[in-house]
Amino acid sequence: MHTDMAVAQGATAFSAPLVRKSLQARVAWGKRVVTVGGGAPVRIQSMTNTDTVDAVGTAIQVKELANAGSEMVRITVNTPEAAQAVPYIREQLDRMGIDVPLIGDFHYNGHRLLTDFPDCAQALSKYRINPGNVGKGDKHDRQFSQMVEIAMRWDKPIRIGVNWGSLDQELLARLMDENSQRAQPWDSKQVMYEALLNSAIGSAQLAQSLGMEPSQIILSCKMSAVQDLVAVYRELAKRSNYPLHLGLTEAGMGTRGTVASTAALSVLLQEGIGDTIRVSLTPAPGEARTQEVLVASEILQALGLRSFVPSVTACPGCGRTTSTTFQELTQQIDNFLREQMPVWRTTYPGVESLKVAVMGCIVNGPGESKHADIGISLPGTGEAPAAPVFIDGEKRMTLRGNAIATEFQAVVEDYIHKRFGHGQSQTSNTV
Repeated sequence: MHTDMAVAQGATAFSAPLVRKSLQARVAWGKRVVTVGGGAPVRIQSMTNTDTVDAVGTAIQVKELANAGSEMVRITVNTPEAAQAVPYIREQLDRMGIDVPLIGDFHYNGHRLLTDFPDCAQALSKYRINPGNVGKGDKHDRQFSQMVEIAMRWDKPIRIGVNWGSLDQELLARLMDENSQRAQPWDSKQVMYEALLNSAIGSAQLAQSLGMEPSQIILSCKMSAVQDLVAVYRELAKRSNYPLHLGLTEAGMGTRGTVASTAALSVLLQEGIGDTIRVSLTPAPGEARTQEVLVASEILQALGLRSFVPSVTACPGCGRTTSTTFQELTQQIDNFLREQMPVWRTTYPGVESLKVAVMGCIVNGPGESKHADIGISLPGTGEAPAAPVFIDGEKRMTLRGNAIATEFQAVVEDYIHKRFGHGQSQTSNTV
């Protein structure tokens, strides 16, 4: 039997990412509705790091995050002054034409702030409630219920967000006591997992008992270690059908935070777990807050779950590519495509699916370029100083000289106009 026949006979169908069936929440502001779960695309959200009292500064950062691709933006609401600023932040955004929904992040005093500042409660599109710090003893259920009732009054969805670092200590102590009575006690990590799940699901059930629509409840159980997060969310997905907010908490900064978040989120998303994600990166000094949005979008695009910007394929470089031309051209084209996307999203519907290849030598250059929508194969060391350009799999031209980068950018822009310029702009604000 030939090897290829043996492989074919023993092969099974290749599997796509799994799909978890969940309820669908609606996070809205005005005519803008962001659906979460229930078959909707995995949504990206982020959080400002400005002082919310600075309404103008916060609005500017929200706009930057929204333009980068954040479909919901969370802001800290921790003081009366912050609560008072929320309506002005919303007003500033509306004036700028930014209709991204705002999420209020509440800890400790959310019940008071939402009660005392109804304009804040109305201006927000969703409330994040941490059951680990809404109150202790008999205050816990009463203050949690107060926030849920306000959410129902203003028709706002909630996220019940449990964090391992702020877990309900009374609940954890009770589960530890129960565990000590087991014939074969669990280890402490298993008990902590169970406490996280118990807190999230139990709080959701309490909210439902108060009249909250189950579809308007989003859950999260955030951890700071990859394997812990994967373990908890797998179980959370089994035990509930609420939409799930996914993300590592305190992921870190730079490469570490990016890699840790990518590792955890990719495993779960491939298993169909996760309806909205946030990549919680600690910005380096001077680094834009929008980096966390870019990483989140790259994760989803790399997994083939969504497309946000045209993809640029480029070789890593080797001894055949001692010239930095292809690196500079790749960076230039990538920056160009990202900078234009806020305009192109409406002008050229579908442009986010474009694939561009910028390759550095003859080994893989022509092949990769042919597989892309538009590609260029630059000359490597010792090769003729010519760069063939492939469009829709066929060689269309050859660029030469010192203006290759500028000319190729013009070719890309012309291709986008011809291919995507005849579509109709989207009119619906429901995404």
